[in-house]
Amino acid sequence: MKFFVLLIIAYLLGSIPSGVWVGKLFFKKDLRQFGSGNTGTTNTFRVLGKKAGIAVLFMDILKGTLATSLPLLFSLNVNPLVFGVAAVLGHTFPVFAHFKGGKAVATSAGMILAYNPAFFVYSALIFIIMLYITSMVSLTSMISAVLITLSTVVLPFAIPAILPKFDWLLTTIALALTIFIFIRHKDNIKRIKDGTESRVPFGLGSKPEKETKN
Repeated sequence: MKFFVLLIIAYLLGSIPSGVWVGKLFFKKDLRQFGSGNTGTTNTFRVLGKKAGIAVLFMDILKGTLATSLPLLFSLNVNPLVFGVAAVLGHTFPVFAHFKGGKAVATSAGMILAYNPAFFVYSALIFIIMLYITSMVSLTSMISAVLITLSTVVLPFAIPAILPKFDWLLTTIALALTIFIFIRHKDNIKRIKDGTESRVPFGLGSKPEKETKN
């Protein structure tokens, strides 16, 4: 009974629509009506600005971290990743926001943080490096997901200090999330192919703004 109650709590934690609440409370805007219509961190940055984006990023990461920590907090002998996945599903299909949520990247990061802080730092470095190279959050998210999934297999043998042992559940979840992230980014993939995908204003792949003629 405790397992199922905590699983529901994990889903409800993930369902907290950080971007929607921050937008409505502080900016009187519903993120779902602006930009990409997504309620996650990237659209928050674009629509509401840097401060709101950073706040939502930390809130979405925290959701995954708290949910994944539930077995430890309540002395339940279950792989914590199970509860992390419940939070990711809640973030993507939030009951508090008509099941229209984000793309699972930040909450998945929070899950990794609770599961293995060293692996979280490693994964974050991959994301930062790829963002600097591509200057596109969408492309970075997809490439990072692939590299992180491969790392769950390689690191236990190559650098056990980061990931001490192979966890088949971690690899399975990482692979499933990678496929899921690609599906959620199908519109972004089309824009990348068309050369119209938004870029962050830094990194090797960023393009300087064109000068406007008077």
